[in-house]
Formats: sequence, structure tokens, C-alpha cells
Amino acid sequence: MLKLLRNLILLVLLAVALAAGTLYWLAHRPLQLAASPLDFTVAAGSSLRSAEQQIAAAGVALPPRLLELLGRLLRVDAQIKAGSYEIVAGITPLELLRKLTRGDVTQAEIAFIEGWTFRQLRDRLDAHPDLRHDSRGLAEAELLRRLGIDAAHAEGWFFPDTYLFAKQSSDLDVLARAHRTMRRHVEREWAQRAPGLPYRDARQALIMASIVEKETGREADRPLIAAVFVNRLRAGMLLQTDPTVIYGLGEGFDGNLRKRDLLADTPYNTYTRPGLPPTPIAMPGLASLRAALNPAASDVLYFVARGDGSSQFSRTLDEHNQAVARYQLKGEKR
Repeated sequence: MLKLLRNLILLVLLAVALAAGTLYWLAHRPLQLAASPLDFTVAAGSSLRSAEQQIAAAGVALPPRLLELLGRLLRVDAQIKAGSYEIVAGITPLELLRKLTRGDVTQAEIAFIEGWTFRQLRDRLDAHPDLRHDSRGLAEAELLRRLGIDAAHAEGWFFPDTYLFAKQSSDLDVLARAHRTMRRHVEREWAQRAPGLPYRDARQALIMASIVEKETGREADRPLIAAVFVNRLRAGMLLQTDPTVIYGLGEGFDGNLRKRDLLADTPYNTYTRPGLPPTPIAMPGLASLRAALNPAASDVLYFVARGDGSSQFSRTLDEHNQAVARYQLKGEKR
């Protein structure tokens, strides 16, 4: 009887060892993939069992319920993260499980460019294949409400940068990050602004920054361009900046700014209306924001494009007229 019991115990131990060995072998055996790399998505709220089914459906030859068994043994079966994943040939079930529990999702990126309008930003969002398009079709007011943004207009309130995100993230999440980034920059630069600037609040500084952004792509010129417009505001002069006129024309602008356009009164025509326009006209970058809040210490009132990307600045109308005579064939008059 004792011998029989001993044999039974031995058989059980052998069976356990065999099962453990088989499980170890399966856990460390490279999986067969339909392609390499291979992408799959684990839906939000998925259990490990349902995730296993989704992974198998994507083209991974998984032994049935192997991940679920490993997850329970390692006590991580409730820790998998939803999202899009990418795996390559050679990955083992154990490595796959660790990837799922770490949330090592595939990241994509989207770039918002300095000087873009909000319309251009939304077009880029709508065209991105790796985003979930929750903002598509939303009116601007509803979009701002969804994002919790306390502003009458969206223009200018999103920081131009490259943003990384997990594939199939909501475009609203990306917008919220871009807005938080712009808010942070505006608040910091506003706190460090030069004294005596003719802005009622940080919003007006953002408007000025957007004008500076559209007027030049040359970083060294931005503080002087900001000085021109700040000096004009202080002197009660019209800003007379073409980018605001173009923005006010909207989709009616055909790329050729005519004299009649400069005379067409819109809230954004700084040839016909004094002061700053009612909203930003684009997304300013950090250099333009800093220039608007710390313009060059100069009494310049005019500038004309030289034709090489830089500008010629003048203090008097006579100086400006001479600069225009020299550069007008290559630049635009201010």
C-alpha cells in the first residue's frame, strides 16, 4: 500500500513537472505571426481572454488560452492595457504578455506647424490615420466646450509642436495637450513680459504673437517686428499688416492681395480698423510669443521685406520710402 502511494505521488510529481515543463516551453517558444511586423489592437475593457481572441484574429498563432493561464499564474491577468500594439517575429507568449501588461503600445505622431490656422490644424487631425476622430464635424463652440476651454474662439490657442500619442487615441486628447501647452507658455511668458506693453491681457499678447509669426519666418527679425507693431499701438497708428487682412478674407482669398482687399473692411483689416484684430490669426511659436512680450528696445515704425527672408526696418517715413524704393521690386510695402 505504501509502495502504491509512493508511486502515485511520483506520478503526480512527474505529471506536474511535465505540465510545468510544457508550459515553460510554450511560454518561451517564439510565436508564429502572419506578418512581421504585425499590428493588432486590444479594445478598451477587454479581459485577457478576449484580448487573446483579438490577437489571434489579427494573425498570431496562440495556443488556446495560453496567455490567460500565464496571466493567472503570474497574477497579472487584470493588468492588461488597451491600445494598438506592434510585434515582430521572435516574440514569445511571455514577452507578449509583458508587453500587454506594461501597456507598451505603438506610438504615432502628429505635427502642428507654426503659423497654421485652426482650420489647417483640424484638416491635419482629420487626415491622420492613427487617430480616433471624435472632433470631426463638431462646431467650434462645441469643440471648445468638449475640451473645457474658456475662450470665444479656438484660433491661436493650440501650441505648434510634434505630439506623440498611442495609436487610436482620441484627437480630442491631442488637442487638449496642445492647448495645455499653449496655456503654459502664454502664462509663463506673460509673467516675464516687459513693462508698459499696450496689451490689456495675455490674450492680446497672443494676438500680437500670431501677427509676428505670420510676418516673418526669420527668428532674428521677430523682436523688431514686434517692436514696430507695439510702437504703432502706442502712437495710435494703424498696424497695416497684410496677414490680418488675408485672414479676414477667409476662403475668398485667392493668393493675390489686391488694393481693393486692403480697402475691404472686416474686423481683421488693420488698414481700416485701429488696434489689434479680435482674435489671433494663426498658431504662434514660442519665439513669436517671446517677441510679442519682450519686443526689441527700438523706435522703429516701419519695415519692408528685402526679398531674402529678412526685413529692412525704418524709424521715419522718409527712411521707409527709401527702403521701399530699394526693395519694393523684391518685397512688400508696409
